[in-house]
Amino acid sequence: MIVTERVSKRFGELLAVSSLSFQVHRGEIFGIVGPDGAGKSTLLRLLAGILKIDEGSIQISGVDIAEHPFAVKERLAYMPQRFGLYEDLTVEENIFFFGKLFGVPGKEIRKRLKRLYAFSQLGPFHNRLAGKLSGGMKQKLGLACCLVHTPDLLVLDEPTNGVDPVSRREFWKILYDLLREGVTIVVSTAYLDEAERCNRIALMYAGDFIRLGLPDSVKKEMDRDLIDLTVSDPLRAERILGTVKEFSLVIRTGNSLKIFLHNYEKAARRIESLLTKRGIEIAGLRKRTPNLEDCFMDIISREEAP
Repeated sequence: MIVTERVSKRFGELLAVSSLSFQVHRGEIFGIVGPDGAGKSTLLRLLAGILKIDEGSIQISGVDIAEHPFAVKERLAYMPQRFGLYEDLTVEENIFFFGKLFGVPGKEIRKRLKRLYAFSQLGPFHNRLAGKLSGGMKQKLGLACCLVHTPDLLVLDEPTNGVDPVSRREFWKILYDLLREGVTIVVSTAYLDEAERCNRIALMYAGDFIRLGLPDSVKKEMDRDLIDLTVSDPLRAERILGTVKEFSLVIRTGNSLKIFLHNYEKAARRIESLLTKRGIEIAGLRKRTPNLEDCFMDIISREEAP
């Protein structure tokens, strides 16, 4: 569906996207994960044809996006982080408005409403003003407006950011339904649990993909052990362990610490010795299998290491 060749984009001195080459297969969910400023939004805007490429090329279904921008835009839908709904229009009026923008006749929009309401569950609210919808419902309405012209490719920029967990789950159910219908989806997300739902993921950092592959394959690349440590004074424990080079990455989460290290047995004894000597009680210390978020933190810490 998508083939990019050495795509780059600059904003003054900032290289937002750095010579990226990758492919997105037809009928898959391709996830892009990265910290703020990694270049995710810029890349998606390039794919959607909103920004011009400085170097390289992007092809969608074999069509060069720079040479035939309008032909490509008819086949894709782009949903930015803040989708431009008109809050003083109703749900149905918004759908009709965006349908007309894509040149869909009113009769055809009317035919498609049933399907759009079915997957979004917005039917009972078709006469409600968009400004009166909850955050999750606004996102589903934004998606419905993107789908009114039946695109082959859906480009979503952090579509569930700030949405409650139940609405996030419902939104992803909709994406899976679209996937079964043959729609290709490219989505950026700040939630690592969402990234694990993608067919393939790219970890983006400083404008480049530092990892690309199946979620399980990315997790298997982690060659360090992970310890969950629960202590009486996590703030002091974090400071103490952070001064030891052996414990290269310590992350505090509530009353516990995540510690990335080599050689669990040796490290566990060292941790117990360091903390008990400082009067810090250890309530729990265990080795566990890392999830994708853990692997992401580990990879980023290595990239940022001097």
